[in-house]
Amino acid sequence: MNRLIKKIIDIEKPGKTAGKILTAARAVFAEHGYSGTHVDEIAQRAGVNKATLYYQIGDKDTLYANVIHQVLGNTAQNIAGAVAKVDHPEKKLKVYIKYIADAVDKNPEWPPIIMREMAADGAHLPRVVIEDIVAVLIILIGILDEGIKKRIFIDVSPFLIHMMIVGTILFYKKAQPIKERQSWLPAEIKIHDKKLKGSLGEEVTKLVLKAIKR
Repeated sequence: MNRLIKKIIDIEKPGKTAGKILTAARAVFAEHGYSGTHVDEIAQRAGVNKATLYYQIGDKDTLYANVIHQVLGNTAQNIAGAVAKVDHPEKKLKVYIKYIADAVDKNPEWPPIIMREMAADGAHLPRVVIEDIVAVLIILIGILDEGIKKRIFIDVSPFLIHMMIVGTILFYKKAQPIKERQSWLPAEIKIHDKKLKGSLGEEVTKLVLKAIKR
């Protein structure tokens, strides 16, 4: 589905009805994935008829694009604004990771949607979402390049670092409920099952900086 979408909703002010539809769509896509989602169920959960849904947003592809774009687009804008206010590459990287971790915390439906897409080789990702991902990556590339030039960071692949950040946060979030259900886990595992000293974003930042700092 790597194509242009006809209608992109204002990610900051989608409107009351459109906002209700997007909220419902986010939940349904998280539960069933793109292929298993039906527009009828989204309309029912949003408390609107299908005609209103199509008028406010559009078809299933457009709904899906806007659901992901609403999170990723906002995240890209927030990261860009916050990073621009910081003057040191290490601090910029901390901000970058913090905003990604915060986005996952505030949007619990995001991990299952993104992980389903990864499993499907991004088969349903529209152009606008790819553009959001590129925008986030460009920010990271700029941070790493600055750190390399100032001899703060070693020369590393931005794609690997991005996957290290996003992958760790997404998998940690999704693995927590699974781990908590396993009451039979042996003592050798439980002894290491401690609460994080800081937030997930802070802990991931420590790991990344240890990996790339000179």
